[in-house]
Amino acid sequence: MKKKPKLSKNVGRDVVLCETTNRIVSNRTSDLLLEQSVAFTKSWRRIPFFRRGLYNGADKLCVISINRTQYSRARRILYLLEERDYNRLHLIVI
Repeated sequence: MKKKPKLSKNVGRDVVLCETTNRIVSNRTSDLLLEQSVAFTKSWRRIPFFRRGLYNGADKLCVISINRTQYSRARRILYLLEERDYNRLHLIVI
């Protein structure tokens, strides 16, 4: 009988790295993460109509998630962004 392979504790445990409502900033962030070889997922979430005031009228929110083991490396890489782009990101602390 073959034993099932044991997986690491962090397999399938993605954490949110950052959020933004600006499409240009999300593209620059994803390009930077690709250049530095950091695996991530990028998804767009719809913002309900009555919560758009919290997001300055934006109707979509970009969420960039990464694996828990690469979180600290990805945070250091985000410092390479230009200051205006970095200020438009909402960084999530775990």
